[in-house]
Amino acid sequence: MCTIPLLRRVCRESYNEPGAVYEKLKRAGMDLVTITDHDSIDAVESLRSRPDFFLSEEVTCTLPSGTELHIGVYDITERDHVEIERRRGDFESLFAWLFDNNIFFSANHVFSSLTGRRAIEDFALFESAFPAIETGNGHMLSRTNRAAALIADRAARAEVGGSDAHAMASVGCAWTVVPGARTRQEYLDGLRAGLGRVRGETGSWYKLTRDVFAIGREMVREDPRTLPVAALGWLAPLITLCNYAAEGVFARYWLARYLRSERKERAATRIAEVLA
Repeated sequence: MCTIPLLRRVCRESYNEPGAVYEKLKRAGMDLVTITDHDSIDAVESLRSRPDFFLSEEVTCTLPSGTELHIGVYDITERDHVEIERRRGDFESLFAWLFDNNIFFSANHVFSSLTGRRAIEDFALFESAFPAIETGNGHMLSRTNRAAALIADRAARAEVGGSDAHAMASVGCAWTVVPGARTRQEYLDGLRAGLGRVRGETGSWYKLTRDVFAIGREMVREDPRTLPVAALGWLAPLITLCNYAAEGVFARYWLARYLRSERKERAATRIAEVLA
């Protein structure tokens, strides 16, 4: 369900049917398909028989600083999902389990306020604990994606991207390519080796506003009693505009703090080397 206070009882974050998502992606030319629902693997029921589908998930996890992060966890089983759900409130436990089970995962939209506040110590975690960083999100500002790419480059982390599509119109607007991969296993091995290349669009005010209206239409179609709520849709363009303005400020602020902390750390290392 939607996490916005007014809507969480009546509106879902997405009304996309997994089968329709799969078919659209195949028509667009995708060799492989995965779906990363928020803390859910419901898509597996209708797609498990497809040989070019692998199950993934976007896990809401609590970091040691107390902040929250969306973590992309790729190529998992239903049993893995159960273990992940048990551990997602404790990053250290989740990290140890993912590492022990050789499961590939990424830190998603690290310069976004989508999951709330950030702490400076989070960025050291992104650089050291995560094998990959999401650097191409189809609904994040280009500034936000570029900032994430900077961390990935500095820390030599693998890069992944995806559409983050909550409405059908945006499905497949961003993706990850592994050049030369001929099979599903070669693709996944390529991601682990850092060979992934992010392609597609970044976010925009128009795209987000369009998708909000699409979700509103599906909400009313599913439950006509929500029509009075949908009548507030005229506010959507203003809300999405304010959201992107806030996201831009958030990204600039935390990128500046991250770069300052990096410079301080390098200076301290040089001083320690001189004094050694």
